[in-house]
Amino acid sequence: MFKDFKLIAGRPVYIQVKDYMKHLIIKSALQGGQKLPSTRELSTLLKVSRNSVISAYESLEDDGFAYTVQGQGSYVSQGAAAQSGPEAASWTLDWTERLSSQALLAEELDIMKRGIRAEKGTISFTSIAPDERLFELDQVRRAFLERMSVEGNVLLNYGYAKGYKPLIDYLKQYMEHKGVDLRGKDLLITNGFTEGFDLVLSALGKRHGAVVCENPTHHTAIKNLKLHGFGIHGVTMERDGIHLGELKRALEEREFDCAYLVPSYHNPTGIVMSPEKRQGLMKLMQHYNVPVIEDGFNEELRYSGAHVAPLIAAAGGGNSVIYLGSFSKVLFPGLRVGWVLADQELIYYLESVKRARTIHTSTLDQSILYQYLLGGNLEKYLKKARLEYKRKYELTLACCTEHIPYASLSGDGGLHLFVTFAEGFRTRELLAACHAQGVIFTAGDIFFTDGTGQNTLRLGFSRVADEDIRRGIEIIGRTARQLMRG
Repeated sequence: MFKDFKLIAGRPVYIQVKDYMKHLIIKSALQGGQKLPSTRELSTLLKVSRNSVISAYESLEDDGFAYTVQGQGSYVSQGAAAQSGPEAASWTLDWTERLSSQALLAEELDIMKRGIRAEKGTISFTSIAPDERLFELDQVRRAFLERMSVEGNVLLNYGYAKGYKPLIDYLKQYMEHKGVDLRGKDLLITNGFTEGFDLVLSALGKRHGAVVCENPTHHTAIKNLKLHGFGIHGVTMERDGIHLGELKRALEEREFDCAYLVPSYHNPTGIVMSPEKRQGLMKLMQHYNVPVIEDGFNEELRYSGAHVAPLIAAAGGGNSVIYLGSFSKVLFPGLRVGWVLADQELIYYLESVKRARTIHTSTLDQSILYQYLLGGNLEKYLKKARLEYKRKYELTLACCTEHIPYASLSGDGGLHLFVTFAEGFRTRELLAACHAQGVIFTAGDIFFTDGTGQNTLRLGFSRVADEDIRRGIEIIGRTARQLMRG
């Protein structure tokens, strides 16, 4: 006994000793009523200071695992060991038989569990997260310290379901600067886009049980729509956005509860819907009385051309668009902060759903983001990030043009490009062949609503080094040509 104790650097020694002794007591290696080694003896056995053992014993006593008899030493408390008789120990359940259909479907749709793992040294084009090397840690640290000095005690307590008011006010102004008419609208803070989408779907009644969207579309949206029991009707994409003629036919043929759309730097195609198409789209939605859930996604990563206003701005003073915003793809995904901007009465109900589900989004995270934004850091960061991502975008585009035998290539900005090969080509086969050579990407079929897209793939370049972009795309292109010849 006591020979398997190992110190971990950076953690207080007395806590490690306490936890070690607690583990022995729980596992009944030390019995109730048994005398513990003296502090001097245990310090020798564990090769730690006697003061650390004294503090550990005091902490064990505070936790109810030990007691002291004056002049005699420390003893293990009666009943401190885990109680598990032979009958209880043998009682096991098959939890897979008790899972809900939603849990089973969530596991089935979980691409992270089924995707190819990037071994060390693999060139991975699967991520569309921001490059953490661009993060300005000094500004984030300063924002944290400034906010904590102002209201630290408040930030560490419970917050409000609707969100941190200074951040709500800031984001309202931020959206107003995008051309949004805020009359009759309100804003709710969420744990990123995904929670916002889930809250909205939870609040919407299934009058028709169907949602119309672009095809392909964001896989997380497909997954959540299915988990909520909605049927999905995908509409073909054109070079400037969703096919309005096809959308009109779909709206004529059946009724939908809502539309889910990603108009700017669409995931996965990277297409930015044209201003003309946005106007035409909103007229169609109004005519057929179909509300729109707009995914703001990579809206900030515009490398060239004029600003294109979001759909919620095109809606003017109307309340037909629910806007889901997040800085996750441009700032810090680790701060799980997003928002829903929508009709104030809808937000009133979403707040109650939010309170029932998660109580509130981390007030500490919200306050750090607020202070960072307040200091003008977003504008400085975006200027730097746009330059770097534009450079990588142009490099990736040039490499694809040189090496990949694609049928079409799309991506107007953002952090990825979408590659389409000739009909009949299978990018799953290409992925397997490239993986064997140390290169992976995202097969495009997961983004399609109708089982098609086997000839497509998405290339995320944001976190890939320049040389790896060149080498990886050369391998993808060479391997694709070999498969075509074979």
